[in-house]
Amino acid sequence: MPSIWQKRRFVETLHQGGLVAYPTEAVFGLGCDPFNVDAVSKLLALKSRSLSKGLILITADFSQVSSYIKALPESVMSKIHDVNQEPTTWLLPAKESVPKWLTGDHETLGIRFIQHGLAKELCTLAGMPLVSTSANISGCEPVRTACHARLKFHSKGVHIINGCVGGAQNPSRIINPLLNKQIR
Repeated sequence: MPSIWQKRRFVETLHQGGLVAYPTEAVFGLGCDPFNVDAVSKLLALKSRSLSKGLILITADFSQVSSYIKALPESVMSKIHDVNQEPTTWLLPAKESVPKWLTGDHETLGIRFIQHGLAKELCTLAGMPLVSTSANISGCEPVRTACHARLKFHSKGVHIINGCVGGAQNPSRIINPLLNKQIR
C-alpha cells in the first residue's frame, strides 16, 4: 500500500500536467488530468492512440463528472449507481462544453465509477476524475503490476504508484445505457 507521501506526489504529478500509472480492477491504467490538453496529448502520443477514439474517465463518485454529462433519466441513474455490478464503463451523453479530446468522434463520454479502492482514493485526493486507459501501447498487452509498469513507462516520465490490481480478469465492459447496448 502506498504511503501518504506517495499519494500526495501522485496528485501533485496530476496537477502539474504529468502522466500517471495506477492499479485498477483488472490492469494498470495510464492517466492524466482530463482537462489538461497537453497532458492528454502526451498520453495519446505515448500510447500511439488516435484522438478520434475518445477516452474513459474514472471517478470516485457522480459529483466529479455531473457537470460534464447531460441530464439522465432516473432509470439510467439507478443502473449506473448499482454497486453490485461488475466493472462497467458507461457511455453517457456529453455536454457540448466537453472537449473533443475526451469524446473523440462521439457524442458520449466514457465514465467508470471506479471500484478499485486505491484508484477511487486517488480520484478523491485529486479532486477530479482521471483519464483512464490501459497501461500499454495500442495493440499490446496491458501491464498488471507496478513493477512491469515501471519497466515500461518510468523512463518515459510516467509516475507509477505502487499497488495491486483488483480481481477482475477482463477490462471493464462498456455499455451505452440510453441505447441499452453493450459495446464490449
